[in-house]
Amino acid sequence: MSPRQLSFELPLNQLCPKVLDAVETLSATTEADSRGAIYTRSEVVDFILDLVGYTADKPLQQYRLLEPSCGEADFLLPVLRRLLASWRRFGNSNDAIEELGEAIRGVELHRDTFHVTRLAVIALLVEEGIAHPTAEELADRWLIMGDFLLSPLDARFDFVVGNPPYVRQELIPAPLLAEYRNRFETMYDRADLYVPFIERSLSLLTSGGALAFICADRWMKNRYGGPLRKLISERYHLKIYVDMVDTPAFHSEVTAYPAITVITREKPGPTRIARRPKIDRATLAELAGALSGQPAAPDAAGIREVPRVTCGAEPWLLETSDQMALIRRLEAEFPTLEQAGCKVGIGVATGADKAFIGDFQGLDVEPDRKVPLVTTRDIDSGEVRWRGLGVINPFADEGGLVPLEQYPRLRNYLESRREAIAGRHCAQKAPANWYRTIDRITPALAARPKLLIPDIKGEAHIVYEEGKLYPHHNLYYVTAEDWDLRALQAVLLSEITRLFIATYSTKMRGGFLRFQAQYLRRLRLPLWENVPAELRTRLAEAATKRDLVECNQATFALYALSSEEQAALGGTGE
Repeated sequence: MSPRQLSFELPLNQLCPKVLDAVETLSATTEADSRGAIYTRSEVVDFILDLVGYTADKPLQQYRLLEPSCGEADFLLPVLRRLLASWRRFGNSNDAIEELGEAIRGVELHRDTFHVTRLAVIALLVEEGIAHPTAEELADRWLIMGDFLLSPLDARFDFVVGNPPYVRQELIPAPLLAEYRNRFETMYDRADLYVPFIERSLSLLTSGGALAFICADRWMKNRYGGPLRKLISERYHLKIYVDMVDTPAFHSEVTAYPAITVITREKPGPTRIARRPKIDRATLAELAGALSGQPAAPDAAGIREVPRVTCGAEPWLLETSDQMALIRRLEAEFPTLEQAGCKVGIGVATGADKAFIGDFQGLDVEPDRKVPLVTTRDIDSGEVRWRGLGVINPFADEGGLVPLEQYPRLRNYLESRREAIAGRHCAQKAPANWYRTIDRITPALAARPKLLIPDIKGEAHIVYEEGKLYPHHNLYYVTAEDWDLRALQAVLLSEITRLFIATYSTKMRGGFLRFQAQYLRRLRLPLWENVPAELRTRLAEAATKRDLVECNQATFALYALSSEEQAALGGTGE
């Protein structure tokens, strides 16, 4: 019996020739990175199977398990060993095909990998005493060569497990990407391929069925994960979350930030959370028992149980319950940063920094065509120490680009660098505007006092700039209408701000946080008119002196934090 290739059996009105060609191209791709192939360590696979409850003390031949991206059988072989052990214990006959034929489905798109996996499955079955012809028939019943997102599947499943592919949208052929977008509501914005993998896998669960994936965690908080988070919040239960960042969960180094999620087709409830376990079998087996056991053991192995993690499309808040209570109180009582009269923005992106940026004095253009520029290197010390860079400004104050014939020095400067500037994507889209920077430059921003914030930092790095420099695109900035910026600096340097950023932002290796505009805008801030004069002075002086302990203490007073709420932040800030 030859392996089934179900993705090519769909009616032509559902799969057009261009889509079929794209699937065929991907099935023959040789580079593992381009098809998102990352292989999982066996200790982690067993941990995931334990978490989801696929254990040999159950009659597993009575259940159905799906592995939607089976790769080189990292999951399938351990699954098969458990299935065979269970069958020997609970099976009613020696007819392996009759009793086991429906127990597993594994899908793999890549042709060469599929054949490697098929041979490995057959070899294990033979090793376990199954006759070779029977082993071949079972493998061909179980395994499907095709695109999981397009392949018809003939049943629902009690278990879905695996490590879905990490593939960015730009690596997916356009006709296939369009087909995915048409089929899956979660293929939104810049969602990676694992997002629709999760959507379809969830849709195939039986009532009470469980999905357990190890995959990148970005979708849990980023914009593109919103539709998937909403789907899970409305129809499923996020039962278990295990943070696997900075653990050796895979056979190779990955740039993704992985987590294990167990999601069940059940009524929503609290989520049990564990973080960065040691990767050895004994530790993981004990942790799996504590996470999946009844009754809950919230303090066992560092486990926390957090209610209401899922809330529509909102980012998942996976911190401790006392921290969550503090976040929810502040969100209920105070306006957002921008509602309190502040503005969050990001500095200028040029698309060709070497052409547009240089020594301010040495930029040979008319004086009103350049602006002094502040970069992340200028504020490393916590204060502004300008290194003298400037950026070319091609924009007229009233809007649009300045006519180059009116600025001969600017024209000569740009023409001498035309190849680099006109070669940018934005310039090729609008050739007449070839010399514009990606972002519009508004010189008045340079003259405004502002707080500068680098994107990636381990702690809040908030620097006051008095109103002379224009921020580069690696810097976010905050301006304020009413708030004193020094007082605001103290708030942004506090543990309150760190809690908000850590709660809403995606994680980075080494414990770094992303202080991006979308997360800064979630901060809560009292209206300046409601801040007592004494506290205004206290906040401003703490920031000016860079006294982080006093920044915390003054901010705690600003929000009237109780001793319990201060403890949730790790103490009093000392």
